[in-house]
Amino acid sequence: MSLGMKQLIPDPWANIKDRYPIGSKHTATVRNFTNFGIFVELEEGVDGLIHISDLSWSKKIKHPAEFTKVGESIDVVVLDVDEENRRLSLGHKQLEENPWEVFETVFTVGSVHQGTIISAADKGVVVSLPYGVEGFCPNRYLKKEDGTTAKVDETLDFKVIEFSKESKKIILAHSKLYEEKEAAAKAAADNAADKAAKQAKRAVKQINENIEHSTLGDLEVLAGLKENLEKQEAAAKDEPQAE
Repeated sequence: MSLGMKQLIPDPWANIKDRYPIGSKHTATVRNFTNFGIFVELEEGVDGLIHISDLSWSKKIKHPAEFTKVGESIDVVVLDVDEENRRLSLGHKQLEENPWEVFETVFTVGSVHQGTIISAADKGVVVSLPYGVEGFCPNRYLKKEDGTTAKVDETLDFKVIEFSKESKKIILAHSKLYEEKEAAAKAAADNAADKAAKQAKRAVKQINENIEHSTLGDLEVLAGLKENLEKQEAAAKDEPQAE
């Protein structure tokens, strides 16, 4: 004889799609954490999962314990209902509008923002930016103008060199700020030197042309003098014969 207790009460998953349609909002209780998300209870017998990527639009959460605690209430929105396997996919960040739509107009490529380095990794550092968003600065862009390397807790200006709304990624650089200034100054100096060289070349050319014209003029004068002398000599030879 096989006995059951749950059959004494109605199946909570019966008509689940009617009570928890996709897009509906509810308040749940945090029951357990995993590395990939939070298990919550919507009602007795009905649990759901909030994936870690659906907790926040702007913050990169490494573990759900950073976001909430077991036993706390959390607002959720239903993303998907799998009645056959008794699974509810829930989200928390979807309760708010996607701020990356706004971030796209603020953190444009080339814009400069003040940020604080909050953590370091092998390939770079995480930078806290305005509006609660975080960016990443690779190690090769952490060198400061004095030659030292920026460290955790330092507040510096960073330039946005890459922005992706789809992957929610902002790549930053600090060293590019002064490197570009140095490059601009060098380019200006090179342009000035090149301009001066061109002006000197034009001046030399003008002088040469003046010398050439003067020489040709002198030759014409000499030729005229020579012709006059020759005429005078011819006239002098003719005078005795006339006498």
